[in-house]
Amino acid sequence: MMLFRTLAMVLMLLTINSAVTFAAFKVGDQGKDVAEIQGKLVNLGYDVIADGAYGPATVEAVKSFQSSKGIKADGVVSSATYAALVGKDMPNTAPESSYINTQLLDIAQQYLGVPYVFGGNSPSYGLDCSAYVQFVFKQVGVNLPRTADYQFEVGTPVSRSELIPGDAVFFTTYTYGASHVGIYLGDDKFIHASSGRGCVTISSLNSQYYSTHYIGARRMM
Repeated sequence: MMLFRTLAMVLMLLTINSAVTFAAFKVGDQGKDVAEIQGKLVNLGYDVIADGAYGPATVEAVKSFQSSKGIKADGVVSSATYAALVGKDMPNTAPESSYINTQLLDIAQQYLGVPYVFGGNSPSYGLDCSAYVQFVFKQVGVNLPRTADYQFEVGTPVSRSELIPGDAVFFTTYTYGASHVGIYLGDDKFIHASSGRGCVTISSLNSQYYSTHYIGARRMM
């Protein structure tokens, strides 16, 4: 009986997992699936290029298509829009790394070496950790609160095993709770305004200090 229940549970989980699809395609996504969506739009006469990057032109084309099909015109390709446009179920894999995330990381690394200044709000004067993260995200149109503790309250919680480049990573340092923040780069590296090194720098999540002070991550986009 126990073996039967175990097998039944496994089969149920497999069935659930096989039915899971990616939630939606949206601004910033890129890859072959986005190119396929754009190709379908091109074939229907919409003014968009099938370059695999989900930008403003794709949003407007999707909105027009959604309106023509009586679907909520939000510019996001969820399962209903995908089925109507592409003619099949949504893929069960997420799109390739986001174009906006790539922009974010490029911008973040432009400020390597900027001095750390507690309370600093400008790259020309100096930045503290949360001001640096706030400043970088603002460059790609994402507005975050000013301090690390409030930044830790927004976005979507992400486990360390699911980190992707562009996620905000948080640490408890000089005070209880989220008191330090950086931007994940991949390969267990993150970029941050470090008071210890006195500037914007790159560190490892696996270092003794940061591995023991790490408290979580948030996906802001």
